[in-house]
Amino acid sequence: MFRKEVYVFDNDKPIKAVIRNYQEKDFAQLIRVQQECFPPPFPSELWWTEEQLKNHVNLFPEGALCVEIDGEIAGSMTGLRVNYSPGEPDHSWEQITDNGYIRNHQPEGNTLYVVDISVSPSYRKLGLGKWLMQSMYEVVIQLGMERLLGGGRMPHYHKYEDEMSAEDYLEKVVSGDIKDPVITFLLRCGRSPVKVAQNYLEDEDSRNYATLMEWKNPFRQ
Repeated sequence: MFRKEVYVFDNDKPIKAVIRNYQEKDFAQLIRVQQECFPPPFPSELWWTEEQLKNHVNLFPEGALCVEIDGEIAGSMTGLRVNYSPGEPDHSWEQITDNGYIRNHQPEGNTLYVVDISVSPSYRKLGLGKWLMQSMYEVVIQLGMERLLGGGRMPHYHKYEDEMSAEDYLEKVVSGDIKDPVITFLLRCGRSPVKVAQNYLEDEDSRNYATLMEWKNPFRQ
């Protein structure tokens, strides 16, 4: 089981946080975090369900992480194992994650694929998303996988779609000419772009595009 204690900072004030595997007793709080992250008009049927969460902790508990502050869950990150080879055809989030149910989890898969990362808005200034990502890298190393992979939304792309392709937009973000709230965050976390994927997720702001971004296990090069 995974558990570590770290200090995060609210301005200059250190606050202790615990990153650990989530369990069935945490489901109500995990769903609350989703509700806070994705309030209406986001469709409530897309929040985590107990059935999905049960699959996460039963099929791949190592990939079910949460961060807790003063006994309250402030965020979570979930993954599954898949076999992935660079150059494969585009996939959608729904296909690769079994719509979040991860019944397609492959126990010997070479890649940890990110299903979701969520941090409650009231805790976002503490840098918890980056801590969750770093912790999932440690899971990749512990289990000897080749990489962490996942699709990152491109929520500012709609502002530029008349000027450039999604690939050109990504290039501008990587060069620092444009800042994208998701892709730039993932770059800060150590992820590198693999390719732009079409029709990844129904996401108007990203025009349904996403960027597949990976972190390679440095012990498996």
